[in-house]
This record gives sequence, C-alpha cells and structure tokens, in this order.
Amino acid sequence: MEDRLRPNWFDREAGALRIVDQTLLPGEVQYRELKTAEEVWTAIRILQVRGAPAIGVAAAYGACLGAREKNPQSPQELEKVLGETCAYLKTSRPTAVNLAWALSRMEKCLAACPHEWDVSARLDALLQEADSILQEDEEQNLCIARHGLSLLQPGMGLLTHCNAGELATSRWGTALGPILLGQQEGYGFHVYADETRPLLQGGRLTAFELCRAGVDVTLQCDNMAASLMAAGKVQAVLVGCDRVARNGDTANKIGTLSLAILARHYGIPFYVLGPTSTVDLSCESGKDIPIEERPGEEITSLWYRQPMAPQGVKTYNPAFDVTPAPLISAIITEKGVAQAPFTDSLTAMVQG
Repeated sequence: MEDRLRPNWFDREAGALRIVDQTLLPGEVQYRELKTAEEVWTAIRILQVRGAPAIGVAAAYGACLGAREKNPQSPQELEKVLGETCAYLKTSRPTAVNLAWALSRMEKCLAACPHEWDVSARLDALLQEADSILQEDEEQNLCIARHGLSLLQPGMGLLTHCNAGELATSRWGTALGPILLGQQEGYGFHVYADETRPLLQGGRLTAFELCRAGVDVTLQCDNMAASLMAAGKVQAVLVGCDRVARNGDTANKIGTLSLAILARHYGIPFYVLGPTSTVDLSCESGKDIPIEERPGEEITSLWYRQPMAPQGVKTYNPAFDVTPAPLISAIITEKGVAQAPFTDSLTAMVQG
C-alpha cells in the first residue's frame, strides 16, 4: 500500500493537475500534466481519468485551471468564466453524478467568497475547495472501507466488477476499499475480478491494483461469473457506483446488473459501495439516470491488432447499466450501511 499510485493531485509549482494515464495501464505507469480545462475535459472523456470520485476531483481542479487561464480582471468576470468552465466540463461524461456535484461545489465556493475579496483571493479559495474535495474523498473512502469490512468475514471469496479502487478515487477506493483494508488486517480474502468488457478495467486496473497490494486475485471473463457462483466460490459481490437514485437504483459499469441477478439467484449478498456524493436525491429512480453511449470501436477494434468484427456491423455499447434496488443487499457509504427501504435510509444519510 505504501507504493501506491496517486491517480490525481495538484502540483502548485507547475500549476498543473497531475494524473496517472489509466489508458496505458498495466503496461506503463505514466503521469500526465494537465494545465487547461480542455486538457482535463479530454482526459475525462477518453478515460485517462475515470471512476466517479476521481472524475469529481479532476473536474474541480479543471475548474480552477479554466478560471485561471482566462485571466479574469474582476470578480464579476471570474464568476462568468467559472460558470462557463463548469458547464463545459460537465459535458465530458454524463452518468457519474460526482462530476456535476464537484463542479456545483466550486460554483458555490465562489459565490460564498466575501464581497471585498479580489480576484486573486477568490482563485486561491477555489483551489483550496478543490483540495478539500480531494482530502474529503480520501477520508470518506477509508470510512467506506471500514463499514464494508464489517460485513465480511476472513477467508471469504469476493467478486468485483470494473475498477473501484484507488485508481478510481483518491485513496483506498470504494468497492476495493474493504479488500485493501482487509489485506492489511490479515483477512485473507480471495478476490475474483471480472475482466469488465469492452474496456477491460477489471483486467487492466483492478487486477493490477490488487496484485500490487499482495491480494490473492484471480482474473476471469465476465461470462464466467455464474459458474463461479454455482461452484460456491463467491460469498459476496462488491461493486462501486456512478450514480445512486433516491430509491436505491444504482448505475454502475455495464455488466453489473447481470451480477446482481446472478447473486440473487444464488443467495449471495450484493453490496454497492460509494460516497454519499454519488447519491442523487433529485433522481427519483434508475429510469431518470442518463446512460452514456460509447463508440462502437471499443467493441470491434480498440483492443485488437486487426478488427474482430465485420466492417460496418452495428454496435450497442452503453457504458453503464442500472441495477434495481430490490437486487441490492446494502449500499455502503462513508456514513454507514444503508438498507431497504433505501428512499428512507439514503435520504437520512445524505441529509443527516
């Protein structure tokens, strides 16, 4: 854990957001320097930065960069520039609510600045707010890890999907948090990581993170989960989330719904882990969650030396699916374990 990767942080001397380029993992660990809002937008869009909490952190710093690069001369001009920058950054990806949540915090931070502050003081306040978002994410993820670990027993077989570890956050991760904390405390979990097609975040990132941490991990194709459960090798499923509706319906990486259905069939607990910032109380149910559609090339040719599908074939490539609340055993946040009815428990957590 000491040799961990830092997915994103702000380098004040360079005036830049530094990120691990996750499109190059696991073959190459390369840090990139982002100095403009446009560069941050692109990094989020092409998945150099990914994972709902990490996207929120990157967007917050992107708002700072965008505000500075326009060199506003008055508080009124700064307010206009920040609003335009935040609106632009929100278009990078539509599903993860942390993106809009973090940018809203940046706008509220600027609005709360004392009237007598000049532009420089207001820009400093924005950077401090972005720092706070990052620091809070680290602290919240450790709380999520502890609450999640309280539901698990030593030696369990655990199944996870996509990547919800440190690379997707600022520290610890969400779904991987209890696993990484359990590794430190000698729980001896055996983790099964879905490849998570078509972008292979489980194979490229989750397996990479867990191997680095010394966790006993086995990689499998997504369509092998049922046979694994039937063999009795899985005692719990842990997944992250990109947006949770008021009623508990949860959007997460495509393929999560299939695991939830399988887990219900085999009587296996299905846990969703994420910070309360991922809960969108304005979203009544999963039907209201926008689902991002990705380019078809991710299915047909991205990971292959030559195309692996007929030229011109139609593709269906949603980035996420929605798991209905009745299939979810519990939703774990930094504030504790929420259980059905989620409308009550989640609302109390977010507003309490």
